Amino acid sequence: MSELTQLTLKAALDGLASKAFSSEEITREHIAAIEKARSLNAYVLETPEKALEMARASDGRRAKGHAGRLEGAPLGIKDLFCTEGVRSTACSNIIGNFVPTYESSVTANLWRDGAVMLGKLNMDEFAMGSSNETSAFGPVVNPWKSGASNADLTPGGSSGGSASAVAGDLCLAATASDTGGSIRQPAAFTGTVGVKPTYGRASRFGMVAFASSLDQAGPIAKTVEDAAILLRSMCSFDPKDSTSLDVDTPDWTQSLGKGVKGLRIGVPKEYVVDGMPAEIQALWDQGVQWLKAAGAEIVEISLPHTKYALPAYYIIAPAEASSNLARYDGMRFGHRAETASSLTDLYETSRAEGFGKEVQRRLTIGAYVLSAGFYDAYYVRALKVRRRIAMDFDAVCDRVDAILTPSTPSAAFAIGDRQIDPLQMYLNDIFTVTANLAGLPGISVPAGLDKGGLPLGLQVIGKALDEATVFQVADVLEQSAGFTARPEKWW
Repeated sequence: MSELTQLTLKAALDGLASKAFSSEEITREHIAAIEKARSLNAYVLETPEKALEMARASDGRRAKGHAGRLEGAPLGIKDLFCTEGVRSTACSNIIGNFVPTYESSVTANLWRDGAVMLGKLNMDEFAMGSSNETSAFGPVVNPWKSGASNADLTPGGSSGGSASAVAGDLCLAATASDTGGSIRQPAAFTGTVGVKPTYGRASRFGMVAFASSLDQAGPIAKTVEDAAILLRSMCSFDPKDSTSLDVDTPDWTQSLGKGVKGLRIGVPKEYVVDGMPAEIQALWDQGVQWLKAAGAEIVEISLPHTKYALPAYYIIAPAEASSNLARYDGMRFGHRAETASSLTDLYETSRAEGFGKEVQRRLTIGAYVLSAGFYDAYYVRALKVRRRIAMDFDAVCDRVDAILTPSTPSAAFAIGDRQIDPLQMYLNDIFTVTANLAGLPGISVPAGLDKGGLPLGLQVIGKALDEATVFQVADVLEQSAGFTARPEKWW
């Protein structure tokens, strides 16, 4: 394994700036690492020629004194982001070999700042999943192994390819997206840092839609500082996205090192759930002690509607998905059934062949809750619950500056372990989904290991547009935890 691939994004940018190595050199090292790690299935499309072309162009700009914020840094791009001239499928057969003629706003920002694209990363189909097992390209394998078993583990989902690639040193950092926890849960499962910003911070233009009122782009990176660097480039106001917020994008690295003395950190009593492993509770307690020792005031708070979050989410998200995914009909692009007896049969057969089982399940649920006679009973009621959940956070915002919770109810589990029971799989989002429903920023920071030697994460949820405090608290957790564990290379 190359030392260059093991660098953090910040260290790599410093090395590039000091001319210790070139973008082409570090890009070549990552390309070689990706080729050796295909058993992880993190990338669904490698773009080595494009990466080297971008790296050489970056070295040329730097030689002329024109270096962007991410100049020369090799990154992985989740297959949810449309990339001009490069196949973008959201890991679904229904989209086929779609090659966009336009660039997503998030990736356009990265190329503007000088980043290099190594390829497109695997994900759950249309971002629907918590284990990256619903991808049309097959499951992603977590670089980590449990000391208790040699079984292949899931890296979490839907951004499993992003998390696995960062943890396996197959890119310096990666783009990801979060609809109900799809950045923070994979980050927790792989010992990486994942950030979901405030809804509207990052443009959704050019992102393949799942649930439009919940989807938000963010980074998965090796450190809190790296996440702050990448998030700054990803975020921007975009008139092409009606939900984009016209606000300044701060330099969140300025929040690091400030400490938490005088900050009030909320601990919600509703996040103590039945059957939660003792080691998750112990890590949460440890996080509380770390922040208290650093000078923060710990405040017990109540978010009483938390217990309704998962049911509300699994009504709202499928409903929006059924609307968004109605466009995939086999007529204009993507998969089309070869045999059909009528136009209706063509639609139905194309969708049945193109969508995977989990997507079909959620589209069925979504169509049901939006149907006449059930719209008010399910969808409208779920929207009311969503508002109550947001009001819970509003009610405590004057009392606390941020909230500390576990990131996940368990460490990474074996591939295939929870496919039998979809409800068991959905419970993976239990700690993360509230931030999406309320539109709030959240971060997962690796903070310890379970008894099998697998990483566990702590989550910080902040106030709307207050990512600065989220990074401030996360930085203290990162420093206190001193998490340096790495997966032993077996691939």
